Amino acid sequence: MTALLNNALSVLAIPAFNDNYLWLIHDSRHAAIVDPGDAAPVLAALDAHALKLSAILLTHHHADHVGGVQTLLQHFNVPVFGPANETITGVTKRLKEGDTVDIPQLPLKLSILDVPGHTSGHIAYVAAAQQWLFCGDTLFGGGCGRLFEGTPAQMVTSLSKLSTLPPQTQVFCAHEYTMSNLRFAQAVEPGNPALIERIAAEEAKRARHIPTVPSSIAVENATNPFLRCQQPEIISSLQDNDRLRRADQSDPVAAFAALRLWKNSFR
Repeated sequence: MTALLNNALSVLAIPAFNDNYLWLIHDSRHAAIVDPGDAAPVLAALDAHALKLSAILLTHHHADHVGGVQTLLQHFNVPVFGPANETITGVTKRLKEGDTVDIPQLPLKLSILDVPGHTSGHIAYVAAAQQWLFCGDTLFGGGCGRLFEGTPAQMVTSLSKLSTLPPQTQVFCAHEYTMSNLRFAQAVEPGNPALIERIAAEEAKRARHIPTVPSSIAVENATNPFLRCQQPEIISSLQDNDRLRRADQSDPVAAFAALRLWKNSFR
């Protein structure tokens, strides 16, 4: 487990399943858990750090993000925050863009963004004071989520909201997908020097079994192809692979859709 400190708060990365990260925000006494797909590692972390759970924060309805909620509620009587436009058992506070979350036990205030695309009602949590973003499966290190329920246009809008957050904002995504995402990024934008540098840095982290996340909005804007769909080299790569030949090259939605389609089958 890895911790990041900021303004008396710490974020602990709790590994789960094969490649999930469950994010535990705490002040050494109280804690909030983001997307607890599995209760067991959360309970273990709370016990190991002598923490009391004060809130559960959910970004979307997929089982690897909500599967541990009911078990946690057997141990703690806490509010469960989740997206207003999705049905998730146990949610007590339904949130949409413009809402804020205050957790009295923690010096933490979160604002909500609607970021549909991966799912129809996906939300993200922004801690402006700490410059933290908890974005579930919308934005990944070097990539973005598959479009299981939303449209390319929705995801382009969602990613645009995230990409315009302050550059130093830390991106707490929910999966360790970075290296596979960066292999794809290199295939579509091989001449990007920032990407080459990032691949070396992330490979070094993984060699030491260190998480590649959180990254930052600045790093993602410089290296993530899904935030760079209009870059000339990416457009050229899409054309070379017949992904954009019949689409409007100047349309960011068409470019994103072509790129996402390519990533879906990339090996």
